Amino acid sequence: MDWDRIAADLDGFGCAATGPLLDGAACAALRALYAEEAPFRSRIVMARHGFGRGEYKYYAYPLPGPVAALRAPLYARLAPLANRWNDQMGIGVRYPAEHAAFLARCHAAGQARPTPLLLRYGPGDYNCLHQDLYGEHVFPLQVAILLSEPGRAFTGGEFVLTEQRPRMQSRAEVVPLGQGEGVIFAVRHRPVQGARGPYRVTLRHGVSRVRSGERYTTGIIFHDAA
Repeated sequence: MDWDRIAADLDGFGCAATGPLLDGAACAALRALYAEEAPFRSRIVMARHGFGRGEYKYYAYPLPGPVAALRAPLYARLAPLANRWNDQMGIGVRYPAEHAAFLARCHAAGQARPTPLLLRYGPGDYNCLHQDLYGEHVFPLQVAILLSEPGRAFTGGEFVLTEQRPRMQSRAEVVPLGQGEGVIFAVRHRPVQGARGPYRVTLRHGVSRVRSGERYTTGIIFHDAA
C-alpha cells in the first residue's frame, strides 16, 4: 500500500482508496458467511430504523480471519495520522500505537461489542448518510472493503462521502472501488487548513442506490460499541 499517497488523500479529501486488500477467494468466503448465524452477534434491517434499505450483520468475536488479519495492522498505520488530526483540531485524545491497547480502553469504558460488519444490498437498496460512533471512544478513521465485482455482480451502489464545511455548501466525494479494494475515510471530523489555521469539518458517508444485482461490503471499524 502506498501510505504516503493514502495520507495525502486523507488530508486532502477525507478519504483514500487502498488498492487490493482481499483476493477473490477471501471476498467469496466473507460473502458466504452472510447466510450463517454463528459468525454474527446481531442483524439490522435498515428500513426498520430509517437508515435506508438493505441490511447488515455485526460480526461476533472472534472476527473472521480476513477481517481480524487487517484490523490491527491497519489501525497501527492510521494511529499516527489520527493523532496528528486531533492535534490540528485541538482535540486532546491520543491513540496508542497498538490496536489491542485501544480496544482495552474501549472495553474498560463499557464498549465491548465488536463493530466490524458485513453489509448486503439488493436492487433499490441504499445507505443513508451517517456516522459510525457507538460510544464515547471513537477512532476517527474506518475502512470499507467491497466484496462484490462491480459491473458484473451489481450496478450502482457507489460509496459516497459528504463534507459539511462551516458557512459553505457541502462537498461530496464518490470513490469507485474494485472487488477486494477498500476505502479509508473519516468517521466524523477532519482538519482542513484555512487562512487562520486548521478548522474542523464534519463528514458523513453512505452508499448510493443499487440499480441491479447484489452488493456486499465488509466494514472495519476500530472502536467497539457500548
